[in-house]
Amino acid sequence: MNLGRIGTAMITPFKEDGTINYPELERIINHLINNGTDCIVACGTTSENPTMSTEEKIEVVRFTVEKVAGRVPVIAGTGDNETAYSIAMTHKAEENGANGIMLVAPYYNKPNQRGIFAHFETIAKETSLPVMLYNVPGRTGVNIAYETSVALSRISNIAWIKEASGNLDQMGDIIENVDSDDNFLVYSGDDGLTLPLLAIGGAGIISVAAHVVGNDMQLMIKAFEEGNHELAAKIHRALLPLVRALFAQPNPSPVKYAMTKLGFDTLNVRLPMMEMTDEEKANFDRIWDTYQEKARSFREISTFS
Repeated sequence: MNLGRIGTAMITPFKEDGTINYPELERIINHLINNGTDCIVACGTTSENPTMSTEEKIEVVRFTVEKVAGRVPVIAGTGDNETAYSIAMTHKAEENGANGIMLVAPYYNKPNQRGIFAHFETIAKETSLPVMLYNVPGRTGVNIAYETSVALSRISNIAWIKEASGNLDQMGDIIENVDSDDNFLVYSGDDGLTLPLLAIGGAGIISVAAHVVGNDMQLMIKAFEEGNHELAAKIHRALLPLVRALFAQPNPSPVKYAMTKLGFDTLNVRLPMMEMTDEEKANFDRIWDTYQEKARSFREISTFS
């Protein structure tokens, strides 16, 4: 399955009473598809997955698959720190038409590498869907060592890894050591490493920033692929302050605020996440406005805008 260059870890819009705003979720799905997203990840970290009930997670995946209607692949985040629960959620995602699943490293338990391997291997054997591993040690407390990723890549339906360790050396070691016959692809989980990862042979990005700058990111990737490295680097440098601003407060509060600038009703978050303060919003606004000024120069040549 081709996930393209940019997958977006989609936010979940909530009403003021805390329930999921499904009409707004449909608008977001259509916005992403029309603005640079090659695949959608539903119920990942950015969706506020940890605050959602089992029933909500199942319904968000089902709803997303229905509204996407085959236009792009839908990857369902079904990973948990309990292997059996991850299997149950994977089965539900498969029943509801997801094109693949994403499995986060088991958090809180802090298993060793043998335990991490066994966790992923056991779940992969329980599904016919392709699997994306998700390494985000800053949240889980455990790192999937590159040797473990390479070993897991040899399991037939483990197809990708979202590498959010921030460790470009580790990503390079994975790319260098996986068997070419396995077609195992490395995606960055950090927006700011999109271009550096592409430069060492990575596949692309599972993005947060693509909610609001997906087309600009596609232009950067297109420039890189066409050998226009000067333009790719220019866009990369312009994006970096905005990417930092999108993570200056706990994700997804900043990107939910950013989406309101595009006319979406996405400000509400669930505890323990908090809406940004007025001062934090003002700081973001300054960076947003500066980015818009810089972006005008390269958007003029974009076929995506």
